[in-house]
Amino acid sequence: MRQPVATLFLSEAGLDLIAESEGFVGHLYDDAAGHATVGFGHLVHRGPVTPADRVGPYGRGITEPEALLLLRRDARKAQEAVREHVAVPLSQGEFDALVSFAFNLGGGALAGSTLLRLLNAEDRTGAAGQFGRWTRAGGKVLPGLAKRRDRERAMFLG
Repeated sequence: MRQPVATLFLSEAGLDLIAESEGFVGHLYDDAAGHATVGFGHLVHRGPVTPADRVGPYGRGITEPEALLLLRRDARKAQEAVREHVAVPLSQGEFDALVSFAFNLGGGALAGSTLLRLLNAEDRTGAAGQFGRWTRAGGKVLPGLAKRRDRERAMFLG
């Protein structure tokens, strides 16, 4: 059943998709873009981990439950991006898939995407086909991104 997007919230299945796609790292690390990160892709700050970070709030590392709390908070921004840009009612699976997409790529990528344009034109099949176009980083197809987009597409299609 499709509902107005303003009434939807990320489900446990959607949260699980994001968590599994991001992967849990309990200590500070530099992500693929070189930014200080911890948990399930929680951005501590832009730029690499510094010695000062090692004595900061994440210096001791975090547990998986702590990381899940951060993930829930971080996912709110992606939820808001979906609510802001999607103009048609969505199923829970469609919403969750789009939140995962926006969490990974940012609300700006969603806003400017053909995926969104097709969805807002109510071409859901066409929109679902667009997930696979977002599998590259640095000009190369990344297997982890391809797997994530396949899972998002499957969730989107229900």
